[in-house]
Amino acid sequence: ILIFIIFYFLLIRPQQKRVKEHKLMVQSLKRGNIVVTAGGIVGKIVKAVEGSEDITVEISKGVNVEITRQMISELRQAK
Repeated sequence: ILIFIIFYFLLIRPQQKRVKEHKLMVQSLKRGNIVVTAGGIVGKIVKAVEGSEDITVEISKGVNVEITRQMISELRQAK
């Protein structure tokens, strides 16, 4: 039982906290945010419809890709 408690506080609880933070970050995405995808592509959100799972990200001038919100790994500050 003691080993399970240690695993809970060292492994399970921190992972649940990271998942919750990621979910909040993904829900708060809006147009103009600079994001990094899970594949490492950096781009600017050009279309984010509230309630939709997909967003459109401009990765280069005139090149837009549509990705799912869950594939965003990081939100960066605009330069």
